[in-house]
Amino acid sequence: MIRLFWNFLMIGALSFGGGYGMISLVRETVLSNGWLTESEFLSFIAVSESTPGPLAVNMATFVGSSQGGFWGALVATLGVVLPSFLLLLLIAAVLRNLMKYRGVEAFLSGVRPCVVALILATAVTMGLTRLLGFTHLGDVPAPDIRSLLVLAVLAAVHFLWKKLRGKVPSPIAMIGLSAVLGILLWSI
Repeated sequence: MIRLFWNFLMIGALSFGGGYGMISLVRETVLSNGWLTESEFLSFIAVSESTPGPLAVNMATFVGSSQGGFWGALVATLGVVLPSFLLLLLIAAVLRNLMKYRGVEAFLSGVRPCVVALILATAVTMGLTRLLGFTHLGDVPAPDIRSLLVLAVLAAVHFLWKKLRGKVPSPIAMIGLSAVLGILLWSI
C-alpha cells in the first residue's frame, strides 16, 4: 500500500498537463512494478476515459483497486490528488498574483511543449502497441485487424459526420459507437 501511495504521489507531483500528460508516467509505473500488463493498461485507459471524472483520478482509482481493493483505490487516488490539492491551496492562500512574474510565465511556457510531447509519445506508443502489436523495438508487426477496423470505422464516421453536418460528432456518441463495435467484434 505504501508503494502504491508513493508511486501515485510521485506521478501527481511530477506531471504537468492533466490526465493526458500523466498517462506516460502511469504506464511506466504500472508496467515496471508489474501491476498491470500492457493490454490491461490499455483497457484501464479506455474505462477511465469512459467514466465520469478526471482521467488521472480514474486511472489511480482503477489501478489501486486492482492492487488492493477499496483501500488500494483510496490510497492511489489520494496519492495522485494530494500534490495538486496542496499546490492549489498554496497558490490560493499565498501567491495570488503569481502569473505576473516573468519567471513563472517562462516556466509554464517551457512546460507546455513538454506536455504536448508526452501526450503525443503516449498516443504513438499506444497506437503502435494496440494496432500493430509493437511492444519492443525490432518486434515483427502483428496487426490487430479488429482494432484497425474499429479505428477505420470511427475515422470514417468522424469525417462523414463533419462533412455532412459541418461539425464533429459528439465524443459521447463516438465512445458509445466504439463500445458497440468492441462488443460486436470481440465477442465473435
